[in-house]
Amino acid sequence: MARESILPTGDLRGRLRVAAPLSFGPLHVAPVLADMARRHPRLQIQACYTDRFVDLIAEGYDCAIRVGYLPDSNLIARRVGPVYGKLVASPDYIAAHGSPETPEDITGHEALMQSTESWHFMDGGKTITVRPQGRFKADNGLALVAAATAGLGVAYLPDCLTHDHVASGALVPIMTGYPPPPAGAYVVRPPGQHLARKIRVLTGLLIAFFGQSPYFAAAPAAA
Repeated sequence: MARESILPTGDLRGRLRVAAPLSFGPLHVAPVLADMARRHPRLQIQACYTDRFVDLIAEGYDCAIRVGYLPDSNLIARRVGPVYGKLVASPDYIAAHGSPETPEDITGHEALMQSTESWHFMDGGKTITVRPQGRFKADNGLALVAAATAGLGVAYLPDCLTHDHVASGALVPIMTGYPPPPAGAYVVRPPGQHLARKIRVLTGLLIAFFGQSPYFAAAPAAA
């Protein structure tokens, strides 16, 4: 902190410990961290990619990248980009079980979930919340994509994980009249912590990266 107050510009130095989701981080955070390391050769970067919920204070992280809808907490969060998603299923699942037409229909389908969770959908300006049920759960988004393409059920997933599968026809957007509300990607850090310049730089690079990405720059057109 003292070094940064004396040298507010120039190369970053020291260590930056970052946690990011395993489903999201290797494709959408790792390139930014690599670019940051290239720009600042004196900076040591330690990244942990895990879908486990990391305790920033207890585990000594400077910040974390979190995706979705942030629960209330005492952490300080900066939104760096929107995250859009949709409900998807495989053609085989739809042929065998049909497709939900309204949020209320979801309880009659096998849902692929991370845990016990709520799904949110927009009906005009109103948000509808449902509690899906299903026998297949995984704490990793890519595992849920694999389950969806295998025809095990319907999945509520971000476009950055399903885009290629939708383009190939392996997954089909369903219930498109009730889109999920936009979520977000955030940089979160412990409260009361001095906003280190390395976190400010990382935040700026992430905002620029997400702003140029086709997955995050604008809401996708309805199918």
